[in-house]
Amino acid sequence: MTRPMVLAFLLLVLIITSQFEWKQQLVNDIDTSQRTLGKEQHTMKKEEIVKEKIILSQEKMIRRLDKLVHSLQQQLLQCQSVDNTSENYNSNPSTLNTLEVEPQRTLNG
Repeated sequence: MTRPMVLAFLLLVLIITSQFEWKQQLVNDIDTSQRTLGKEQHTMKKEEIVKEKIILSQEKMIRRLDKLVHSLQQQLLQCQSVDNTSENYNSNPSTLNTLEVEPQRTLNG
């Protein structure tokens, strides 16, 4: 009877120690996963901050480009109006002569 009792005791000790090791491994795994999760969240926050900075920079560049486009459109309109004015003067030579005389009057003043 002692032999089965020793075997039962050893089996019981084996079960208890294996469960203790499993619990310890689970705790270590949980700690590791929490650390990993914390690092991933920190990394994700950094990535979000970088993405926000990129977006803000792109918005700033878009505003600059919009201003440039607006300025160029105004310049184009001015050039078109100057071109239309010169076409009108070229089609009517008497107007052109008048324009040539007027600057001389202002210079001689």
